[in-house]
Amino acid sequence: MNEIPRGTVQQQTFYEQVGGEPTFRRLVHRFYEGVAGDPLLRPMYPDADLGPAEERLVLFLIQYWGGPRTYSDNRGHPRLRMRHAPFTVDRAAHDAWLGHMREAVDELGLPPELEAQLWSYLTYAAATMINTAE
Repeated sequence: MNEIPRGTVQQQTFYEQVGGEPTFRRLVHRFYEGVAGDPLLRPMYPDADLGPAEERLVLFLIQYWGGPRTYSDNRGHPRLRMRHAPFTVDRAAHDAWLGHMREAVDELGLPPELEAQLWSYLTYAAATMINTAE
């Protein structure tokens, strides 16, 4: 076991600060509850069961925010734009995605500074997925 020298400040990852895996599972589960009933987004998920998509997003977010690298171990590099290329992602899809994610983030009840950091990334990520002009 490695000893941490006295006076050393250990930094927690965002993943640890927000409560780890259970927080990301709650976030993504709530998000997919919204997607399940969304007439614009639901057709982008061809499988009858949204569970595998939910698990992929959980693992991706966990890894992105400093948790275990299970996503890359199982699926390789995220390549988000490439993986979303087969789908029409326009401004309406972007807005719908963010609407469901906003509800999910709000339900987490994170401290404001952590919520702002998470939301900043999610809005950035959503904008980069747009691949179809109006």
